[in-house]
Amino acid sequence: MKTLEIVQTVVIIVLASVLAIHLTTDVGHTTNSMPIVTAEEKEKPIIPESTDHQTVNSQDEVIKTTGQTLPLTTIFKQVENSVVQITSKVSTVNTHIIINGNPLESQSTRLGSGFVYDIQGHIITNNHVVEGSETVDVTFVDGNTYTAKVIGSDAYSDMAVLQITDNFSDENLNPVTIGDSSDLQVGQQVIAIGNPFGLSDTMTTGIISQTGRLLPNQNLGFSIPDVIQTDTAINPGNSGGPLLDIQGKVIGINTAIKTNTGEFSGIGFAIPSSAIKRIIPELIENGKYSHPWLGISGTSLNPDISESLGLERNYKGVFVSSVVKDGPAQKAGLVDGILDKNNKVTSGDVIISVDGNTVKRIDDVIFYIEEHKHVGDKMKLTVNRNGQILEFEPILQERPDLH
Repeated sequence: MKTLEIVQTVVIIVLASVLAIHLTTDVGHTTNSMPIVTAEEKEKPIIPESTDHQTVNSQDEVIKTTGQTLPLTTIFKQVENSVVQITSKVSTVNTHIIINGNPLESQSTRLGSGFVYDIQGHIITNNHVVEGSETVDVTFVDGNTYTAKVIGSDAYSDMAVLQITDNFSDENLNPVTIGDSSDLQVGQQVIAIGNPFGLSDTMTTGIISQTGRLLPNQNLGFSIPDVIQTDTAINPGNSGGPLLDIQGKVIGINTAIKTNTGEFSGIGFAIPSSAIKRIIPELIENGKYSHPWLGISGTSLNPDISESLGLERNYKGVFVSSVVKDGPAQKAGLVDGILDKNNKVTSGDVIISVDGNTVKRIDDVIFYIEEHKHVGDKMKLTVNRNGQILEFEPILQERPDLH
């Protein structure tokens, strides 16, 4: 879903670290207010509950029996064996540079983080850490390295699942405990463990700065909803590593930073554990996840739009700027917004509630569909159309591939 918000110059950088290695012949629509670019390190500073899984370990026992806040040193010792470094190879062709009639070819080594999900050898990480790779290397804190296959990925949530394919019977797998991100509080202390700039097993700590953020991706045209914002120091190489609460439970996957310089500036983002619980079992079983889709582009109402529509200045809702042809919203009867020759809104649909839940911002619509609906579900939209309150019941379809 796109919005009409003003584009900012600040960028959001995903946190896989890429080291370029030159070979003989290749080098490596939601809100558009914060474009996402891939972080790359080329020998210089970066420019850029579905199913249960087995997590029987000492950490679980401590948490289940006491529920206590654990010292940072204890958390680190309990989780360090669960966090891994992920190394993948990325090859690209530069068609602008020709050598002996062939385009310049380069290979890059991309570094990221991940964590053990279960004793079957499943590893969780970000999709952008392994995108374009079929197999990767997974290195544990003891230095042991295993080959792993990418068995499932979802670019829309930026999550992926790896399966260790080597014999790992000698490795003492220590699955993490997945916590509850639904009741996080601003100011709550959190911990990140990962491999920033390839510095393995690095621990940093901070607080939750805010919850419920939208993390946009211009390339895909959709946002990740309900993202956790933190001031915990995370940098390129932290991608895919866990964000932990002070009981040592995973409440998020470190994914991106907002920055003007390409380096951490106090604003980091983590995908919430609610998404892990919902999406990862599907990725393990089916290799993909089907996201429900309404088929609109819109923006949260502001005083200018509200007054143009003849509504109260602080009227709340989502103005539908356009509907996708033959999409669920259009089939149900929603219409495109109308603008005059000066691009001023003159009429259109304003979504004011979804399934009886009040809508104040476009975030509310995106979050509700992603967290509570499935492909094929019917939902009730209450809409203000030029002062008339109407109800529509679109049937959600699978989100189309916009690559």
